[in-house]
Amino acid sequence: MAIDIGRRQFVAAFGGAVAAWPLAARAQQPATPVIGFLSGRSPGESAAAVNAFRQGLAENGYVEGKNIAIEFRWADGHYDRLPAFAAELVARQVEVIAATGGSVSGLAAKAVTGTIPIVFSSGGDAVKLGLVASLNLVINLKTARALGLTIPDKLLTLADEVIE
Repeated sequence: MAIDIGRRQFVAAFGGAVAAWPLAARAQQPATPVIGFLSGRSPGESAAAVNAFRQGLAENGYVEGKNIAIEFRWADGHYDRLPAFAAELVARQVEVIAATGGSVSGLAAKAVTGTIPIVFSSGGDAVKLGLVASLNLVINLKTARALGLTIPDKLLTLADEVIE
């Protein structure tokens, strides 16, 4: 059975298929991970912190627009907005929430999710503030040396025994 199709119809059908192909290929690629950035401050007063955040990500191989995306939510000092902004980030299904601009940002994020990791900075006692139940100090040797800490030989020997 032969199908009679004119040249124009063929070109139109072929062109449509070629135009749609990249869309189909893109749909099969994994989604770009998204980091939620929640702050009680404004973008202007947080510019240096955001630049440092992006630099730290880049130093670890994560570049915004290349292999990660960042969703920003700014409360501009209106802390009552933080719970809704945190809920937006959770609904967006971000991979992690960076809560900055005071402990209130971390508390807002914690209130809306128990499954998405939250990274926060706090000038106070994170346990007393209710950000975490407890703290465990974990440090690797590279970081210890960078901080100028000396680790006793006896502790290193014990660590070797545990690892073996």
